[in-house]
Formats: sequence, structure tokens, C-alpha cells
Amino acid sequence: MLLPSATNVRMGLRIAAAAAGRILPERRNIAFERWLRGYEEAKKLERADAVIASFGKSGRTWLRVMLTRYFAHKYGLPSSVMMEFDELHRRNAAIPILFFTHDNYLPDYTGTDVKFDNYGRARVVLLVRDPRDTAVSQYFQWKHRIRPRKKVINAYPLGDMSVYDFIMSEAAGIPKIIRFMNGWARDLERFPKLALVRYEDLRSDGHHQMAKLLEFLGQAPSEAEIADAVSHASIENMRQQEKENAGKLTVNTRLKPGDANDPSSFKVRRGKVGGWRDYLTAEQVAAIDQMVERDLSPVFGYHESR
Repeated sequence: MLLPSATNVRMGLRIAAAAAGRILPERRNIAFERWLRGYEEAKKLERADAVIASFGKSGRTWLRVMLTRYFAHKYGLPSSVMMEFDELHRRNAAIPILFFTHDNYLPDYTGTDVKFDNYGRARVVLLVRDPRDTAVSQYFQWKHRIRPRKKVINAYPLGDMSVYDFIMSEAAGIPKIIRFMNGWARDLERFPKLALVRYEDLRSDGHHQMAKLLEFLGQAPSEAEIADAVSHASIENMRQQEKENAGKLTVNTRLKPGDANDPSSFKVRRGKVGGWRDYLTAEQVAAIDQMVERDLSPVFGYHESR
């Protein structure tokens, strides 16, 4: 039996959520929409060969571009098709189905946020980034790119805020990122098949990290294939692609600026490790460092990266 594509399933669920919005009170409508999104994630999880989980703005698009390039190049497919879920697998069954998730909604469907309970039967890649850099990148995503409805269903701030106030906020900033990372840290040793990938390690040693990741996903990549994928997904190449996508109506919005005249609205802004400090005062930096030192699990290795 031919299964519906991920795009068609998503469209159906969005139609159901929109219909509910016309008859349910707002709070119940939000809960229902989150449940529907969680149901969609659960169905994807059932079919996926592997899960790639990360908090938003931890480098997922960058990793997705590398993986897309690797599989497309290896199997003779156009690199213009972005690997969302099963798009490449439908073109060639040898390509695994990868479920990319920010782990936002599955607990609304399963009723638990225990990571092992939700993902323990899957092969999992956990992509993490220094929460300080993540939070600043989230600020620009929130300010320029997140759709208004998504701000509502994810309880993000709706008014204007400074960078510091945003990244210190419980709703969207470093406290939320730390809660996400600590939730995974509590269960890391329970997972029989989990690869922890740090954004910073990908930046400093992309070739070696991609080789390990692809092998974890059951691949046997050649040195040339790895080099091609890493080179294709360089910051310069991705930024150029995003510039070229500006103004195009039929292009995937993952690599498309919110405003072609505003560099801060680009999906690919800087990719600078430790760049979060550039937006804050010395006193604010000290307060944030103290929070991370106090609250974040040391398993990720970010206490010494000050």
C-alpha cells in the first residue's frame, strides 16, 4: 500500500487544526493543535530509520544540508531536494528515512517528556550547541522568521524584547534550552543507540564528525563523499544559496531570508562559535555564564567553553 507523503499528512493535520480553531476556545485550540503536531511526530517516528533531535537553532539546517548532499550525490539525485523526512527515500529505497525533530510536540501526544520513553526504541542522533549561542540565534529567529501562530502555540514572547531579556526569559531563552538539554542528559546512558554530536565539533572537525555520523547511520562513506558534503554545506555556500532564494516563490523556506535586505533575518547568519558575547555587556555575559555553570548538565562539555 502506498503511504501518504509527509507533506500530505502535514497538510491534513493543519486543516484539522484550522477547523478546530473556528469552534474551540483559544486555550483548548492550542492544546489540540499541539496534540495534532505530536501525533504527526509519533507517526513519523514509527516509520523513521533514525531520529535527529535538537533544540531550535542548534545547527539542524546545516546538518540537514550536509546529509542531503551526501545521499543525493551518492544516489544520483538532485541536491535541490531538501531532506525533510522521506522525500529522498521515496526516490531511492536505499536512502534511510530520517526524522528531524526539535522534540517540541511529541510529549503533548504521548503524555510524557521522558526522552527514553519517547525515543528509546529508535536510533537517535542528538545534536547540541552551546545554549548561549543557541539563545542568541533563537532571538534573531524569533524576531525575524518565526510565524505568529507558531509563537502562540509555543508560548514565545509576542512583544518586543532586548537580546538580553529574551535569552534570560523562561519562555524562550537559556532556561528553556537548559531544560531541554538536561532532559536528554538524564537519559543518555539508557539509550542503546544514540550518537551525541556537538555543533562546535562539527565546526572544528566537520570531516571526521560527518564520517562518524554517517557510519552511525549505517553508511560506508568514501573520503571524497564526505569532503563533498562538508564543502557543499559551508557557511559561504549556504549563505549564497539563501541570497539566491530571496524573492523565489516556490523555494523551500528553510534557506530563504525573512528580508533580503536585512542580514539578521537570514537563516544562515554567522555560525560563529562564541559569537553570543558580541551582543551583550560584560556584566550580562557574567550573569549568563553563571546560569550555565550552575544549571546545565556537565555531560555536554560547555562549562569550560567560556
